[in-house]
Amino acid sequence: MCLGIPGKVLGVAGGDLRLGRVAFGGIVKEICLAYVPEAEAGDYVIVHAGFAISRIDEASARRTLSYLDELGAAREGEEPR
Repeated sequence: MCLGIPGKVLGVAGGDLRLGRVAFGGIVKEICLAYVPEAEAGDYVIVHAGFAISRIDEASARRTLSYLDELGAAREGEEPR
């Protein structure tokens, strides 16, 4: 199963390969921005396997993060298998 996670671009570094510092809640990772050359600091992007694959609006990002939080909370309430 593939899963793209929304994150907020905190900063962008140029060079041969365009990279950005992207925040996922309390975690910040360096992400390749080559596929979203229009992304700038403050934008939200969908990230899969270390690559930002699309830009999304803030409302969509927050809604998706809320769903993921609900899934995590529900999973914590699961009985062990």
